[in-house]
Amino acid sequence: MGAAAAVATLLLAAAPATAEDPVADVPEWTVAPGTDQSDATTGTRAPMSSSSLPPDSWCVSTYGSKVCFQHDGDVVWVLDTASDGMSAIGGVYTDYGRAPEACRNKSGYNTWVKCDKDYDESGNVRLRALRYDGDTGRYYQPEAYSGWLPVDGR
Repeated sequence: MGAAAAVATLLLAAAPATAEDPVADVPEWTVAPGTDQSDATTGTRAPMSSSSLPPDSWCVSTYGSKVCFQHDGDVVWVLDTASDGMSAIGGVYTDYGRAPEACRNKSGYNTWVKCDKDYDESGNVRLRALRYDGDTGRYYQPEAYSGWLPVDGR
């Protein structure tokens, strides 16, 4: 399975939401911090708190992961909210045919990472929050999805 297909499988798979059910096996993304690839990005650590997110950011969260979209600059923020040894993952879909993407926070509990993106301003994005265990190579439930969010913020 190619990397693009693996990410699409991760982002498009539906499974019952229970706390420790693994999501379908998908290879770990290994990219240099802050380096964009068509399939995934490992976010760069950003010192901030939830209260310092821009006021026009939209967020979705579940156990272990909070994902926010900042339309000004097309930034995806991912917070690891559980001290469980897993990474927080923020998945992003579009409504205009761009392949699903993900932003991984492997900086640890109570830290934010950001992934800079460039989405079509006339489109919409949908966020997905879940966890990843790098030791086992598995993604874990529960997960949460946002509704469709306008990229331009309107």
